[in-house]
Amino acid sequence: MPGNQIAYMMLYLWPVVAWALYTRLDPARALVWTILGGYMVLPPLTAIDLPMVPDFDKYSIPNLAAAAAVVFLLKERFSLWPSSLLARMLIMLYVLSPFATVLSNGDRMFFEHASLPAMRIYDSLAAVAGQFIVLLPFFMARKYLATPKAQRAVLVGLVTAGVIYSLPMAWEARMSPQINLMIYGFFQHDFSQAVRFGGYRPFVFMPHALWVAFFALMCLLASITLFRIGPAAVRHKQFLVMLYLIFVVLICRSAGVWVYALLIGPLILIAPRRLQLTIAAVMAAVVITYPLLRGLHLVPVDDILAFATKMNEERGLSLAFRITNEDLLLAHAAERPWFGWGGYGRSLLHDPISGQISVIADGGWVITLGVYGWLGYIAEFGLLALPVFLIWREARHVKGAEVSPYASTLALILAANLFDMLPNDTLIPFTWLLAGALTGYAEALAAARQEKTRRDFDIAFNPNRTIL
Repeated sequence: MPGNQIAYMMLYLWPVVAWALYTRLDPARALVWTILGGYMVLPPLTAIDLPMVPDFDKYSIPNLAAAAAVVFLLKERFSLWPSSLLARMLIMLYVLSPFATVLSNGDRMFFEHASLPAMRIYDSLAAVAGQFIVLLPFFMARKYLATPKAQRAVLVGLVTAGVIYSLPMAWEARMSPQINLMIYGFFQHDFSQAVRFGGYRPFVFMPHALWVAFFALMCLLASITLFRIGPAAVRHKQFLVMLYLIFVVLICRSAGVWVYALLIGPLILIAPRRLQLTIAAVMAAVVITYPLLRGLHLVPVDDILAFATKMNEERGLSLAFRITNEDLLLAHAAERPWFGWGGYGRSLLHDPISGQISVIADGGWVITLGVYGWLGYIAEFGLLALPVFLIWREARHVKGAEVSPYASTLALILAANLFDMLPNDTLIPFTWLLAGALTGYAEALAAARQEKTRRDFDIAFNPNRTIL
C-alpha cells in the first residue's frame, strides 16, 4: 500500500480524533465530523492490512471510530433494523450476498501466462465484515441525524467543510495537485487526469478530482439551502458564502458537476419541497433501472454521445471510451448474472495471454454488478435509493411546508450522488450517512402520520374518550 509514515500515523490517530470530537460535540455533529473529516484529510489508497479482516483505510476507520465512540464513550446503542421491512431485507441481502458470490466462484481463472485465484470462504467472511462496516454510518445516522435540527447540522457541516477545503483546492487549481504527494508521499492517480479545460483539477486527499468536485457540489447545494431559509439578519453573509462556493465548484473543472449544479441549484433555491422530493425520487428510479435499460438497449447512447461530442469533442471521446468499456463489462457480468464474479479482478476482462486487465471500470453500478451480480446491485443501490422513495411517499400525506427543507436538500444530494455513480464510483461513507439520516426522518414522518390517523379514528368513533 502506498504512503509514508505520516500517512499511516494519520490512520492510527483518527480514532483519537473521533474520541475527542465525541467528548466536545453533541452526537449529531460529532458523527458528521468524524465521517466527513476522515474523508477530507485521511490518505487515499493507504490501508492497514491485517489477516482475516477487511483493510483499515480512510473509509472504514472513521466508521469504526464513530461506532466505538457511541458504544464505549456515550454508552448508547443504535438499532440495526429500520422499521421498513423492505429496508431490513435489503440490509440482510447486502451483508450476506458475498457468501453466495464466493460459493459460485470456486473456480480459478486461467490465462496462458497467469491466473486468478478462486474465491474462498475466508474471502466471504472478510467481505461480510466489510459490508457491515460500510453500513455503520447508515445505522448511526438513522439514530442521530433523523431530526430537522440534526439535518441542519449536516448542511452547516458541509458548508464549513467546503470553505475550509477550498483553500487547498484553490492552491492545487493554481499550482497543480501536489498536496497528497508532499504530505503522504505519493500521488493517488494518473496525473493526466489532473489537467482539464486549460488548467488543473484539485485532488487534495481524495481518490480523484471527480470526488473533490462532487464534494464541492454537496457543499454548494447545502449553502443554497441555508441562504434560502436563513434568517434575514445573516442572509447577506450566506449569499456571499454561496457565491464563493460557486467559484469553488468552477475551479474543480468538472463538466458533470457543473451540470448538476445548474440543474439542482435552482431547484433548491426556488422549487417547493414536494417538487424537490419528486425530482429526487425520479432520479433515484432512473439509477435503479439503468442497468436493465442498458442491457435492453433502451438508453439512447448514440444520441447522448452525439450531444456530448458536439459540446466538447474531448469529453465526447472520453464518454465513448466509458460506454465501450461498460458494454464489455456488461457482457462479462451477464455470464454470472445473479451473484457476480467476486474479487481479485475476476469481474474485469483480461488479456488471454498475459492476464493483464484490458478494460477500465468507472461507474459504481457496473463495478457492483460485476463483483456481486444482480443481488448485490439491488441490495446496494436499493438500500441507498429507498430513503428517497420513503420520504417522497410520506411527503404526499402532509402539507409541503411540513417537510423539512433540510431533508429535501439531503434527498436531492443523495439522488445526485446516486446519479453520479452511473459514470463514476463516488460512493463514500458520507453517502451512507445521508441515506441513514433520510431513513430515520422518513420513519419519524410515518410514525407521526400513523399516530394522527389513530387519533382521528378515536375522535370519530369514541368522541367521549380522552386522547392523551
